[in-house]
Amino acid sequence: MGDNRAPDTYYVYLYNNGKTEDRQPVRVISSCNMDIYTFPFDIQNCTYTFNSYKHTIRDVQLLFSEPAEVTFQKSLQYMETKGEWQLTDIIARKTANASYVSMGGLDSWDDLVFHVVLKRRPTLYVVNLLIPSYSLITVDLFSFLLPPQNVDRSAFKMTLILGYTVFLLLMNDLLPVTGDTTPLINVFFSLCLVLMVASLLETIVVTNILCGSNDYPPLPSWVKVLFLHYLARMVCFGQKTSDQNYASQKNTNDIISCSSEIEINQIRHHKRGIKTALNLDDEEVKELRMLHEDLLTIRQHVDKHFSSDQKSEEWKHLGEVMDRFLFILYVVFLTVSFFTILIFWMYWYSFDKKA
Repeated sequence: MGDNRAPDTYYVYLYNNGKTEDRQPVRVISSCNMDIYTFPFDIQNCTYTFNSYKHTIRDVQLLFSEPAEVTFQKSLQYMETKGEWQLTDIIARKTANASYVSMGGLDSWDDLVFHVVLKRRPTLYVVNLLIPSYSLITVDLFSFLLPPQNVDRSAFKMTLILGYTVFLLLMNDLLPVTGDTTPLINVFFSLCLVLMVASLLETIVVTNILCGSNDYPPLPSWVKVLFLHYLARMVCFGQKTSDQNYASQKNTNDIISCSSEIEINQIRHHKRGIKTALNLDDEEVKELRMLHEDLLTIRQHVDKHFSSDQKSEEWKHLGEVMDRFLFILYVVFLTVSFFTILIFWMYWYSFDKKA
C-alpha cells in the first residue's frame, strides 16, 4: 500500500442521532498473488481485508454501507478504461470476530473482507501468440510431405526454426513474468521448439541414410525387432514390397542353382555309363563346365548385389519408420494442444454463468 494521494477533505461527519461517518477518500495501490498457469485464460481472485489497526471490536465495529452487488455495479460504472482485465464479481463478507494475541491478552478486531474476481481478456494473446505459433508448427508438420531425397527439407526446417526463434524473441514482452507457477503457454512454446529441432535432426539422419546407406553395416537384430517390427506396426507402416521381391528372387536363384548342379552332375557322370539326355564329347563337356563356372561367378555377384540392396533397403526402411513416427507425434501434439486451448477458452467464457 503506497502513500495516500487522495485530496484532503473532512475526516468525520457527525449527525445529531449519533451516527458517525468517516468519508476520507483513500487511494490504495495494492497487489495480490496471481495464478498464471492457464494464461491467457487465467481468472484471478484478489482478497482485500479492511480493519482497524489500533482499536479492537470493543471500540470500533465495521459494517457494510451497501450490499456487495451494489458495489459491484458501481465499480463497473467507474471503470471507464476497458483494458486487459475484466471485472467479473465482487464478494464481501465479514469475519466472525477474528481473534488476535496482543500485549494485553487475547483481543478481537472487526474485519471486512472483499474478494475481487478478475479475468483476463485473451483475444490479444490468442491473435499475437497462439495463432502464429500454431501456424508455424503446422507448416513444419506439412513439411514431412516433402521427399527428402529430392528436396532439401533440412534447409526448409532450419528456416522455420529461425523464424520461430525470432517470433519468440519479439513476443517475449507479452508473456507474464510474475507468478507462483510456470504458465502452460510457456510449456507449449518450449515443446513446439523441441519438436522443430527434433524434426530437423531426424531429417538430417534420414538424408544421411538415403545418401550413404550402401556403406553402412547390416542392421543389428535388436534394431530390426524394435524399429522395423514393433514400431513399424505401431505407426501402421508395413513391410515393403522390395523385401518380398528379394525373398522371391532368392528362392528363384536357389532353384536355378539346384537345376544347374543336377545337369552338371549328369554331364560329369557321362563317362561312367549314366544315361543322359544328350550325347556330348569331351570338348563340349569342358565348354559346359567353363560356362557353369562363369554362371556361378555371375550368380555370386548377383547375390552380393541383392544382399547389398537388401541392407540398403533396411536402412531406408528404418529412416521411413522414424519419419512416420515423428509425423504421428506432431499430429498427436497438435491435436492435444488444440483441444486443451479450446477447453480453457470455453471454461473462461462460461465463468460468468458459474459465478
